[in-house]
Amino acid sequence: MTPAISIKGLSKTYAGGFAALKDVNLDIRRGEIFALLGPNGAGKTTLISIICGIVKRSGGSVTVCGHDTVQDYQAARKAIGLVPQELTIEHFETPWDTASFSRGLFGKAPDPKLIEDLLKRFSLWDKKDSQIRRLSGGMKRRVMICKALAHEPQVLFLDEPTAGVDVELRKSMWDQVRLLRESGVTIILTTHYLEEAEEIADRVGVISHGNLILTEDKDALMKKLGKKELVIDLVEAHSAIPPALSGFDLTLSESGRRITLTYETGGGDTGEGVGGISRLLEKMKADGIAYHDLSTRQSTLEEIFIRLVGRS
Repeated sequence: MTPAISIKGLSKTYAGGFAALKDVNLDIRRGEIFALLGPNGAGKTTLISIICGIVKRSGGSVTVCGHDTVQDYQAARKAIGLVPQELTIEHFETPWDTASFSRGLFGKAPDPKLIEDLLKRFSLWDKKDSQIRRLSGGMKRRVMICKALAHEPQVLFLDEPTAGVDVELRKSMWDQVRLLRESGVTIILTTHYLEEAEEIADRVGVISHGNLILTEDKDALMKKLGKKELVIDLVEAHSAIPPALSGFDLTLSESGRRITLTYETGGGDTGEGVGGISRLLEKMKADGIAYHDLSTRQSTLEEIFIRLVGRS
């Protein structure tokens, strides 16, 4: 199957010589949610702008649903819905008129039922005739999504879609994004809320200094690069890590009543791996180091992201 987006050898160098993108290669599958992560200035916006035909590429190629974004610009652009981070909507218009007008811009025939369904899906139906300037920030962002979906695109870009949106509404929007994916829409998401990517993304791409340094299925990434912590609550306080446990990667709490083992999720039977837990507990039993509770914690996507960007 043809990828929703195919990027080959993409580069962008601005007039001053700044290389914003360097030989980026990426295929985004149809019907997936792809989270593009990176610090400010990493190249995320440039990459999205080139795909959407807003910025000219310096080298390489980009196709959207099989259409080259330069040679077949109109067909490629019709396949895309874009929700930018900035609120680029006419504040004296209504949600109904905004979505309807956007559909007409792409040459689509009027479809009041589709516009009604969109506004209802994003909890805007009761505000359909209100001026946008009178809506809350979260509602305005939902209007932007309805506007982007009005022409029934196959690919949807969401650039910081929940910025400034409260937690409850954010979770509601995640549910809508999942429904869009189930309907066959491919979604590319950029976000500073890494728990957002962890919650809804199928795959993750990390970009830093214009280089795409990693693309990976989210679950595989969490398993491969994630670390876990085993927290052991001791019966008696210790002033230092007992000598018998010196071969393990342990830290001792200030109270002396808790030790923490950090280990790789796929580390095997070494002192740093999952198998090291049983060895540690055996050592503690042999040396009479009593404990009354155990708990574990998995690394978050945010922690993995920080490690990846830090070493790029």
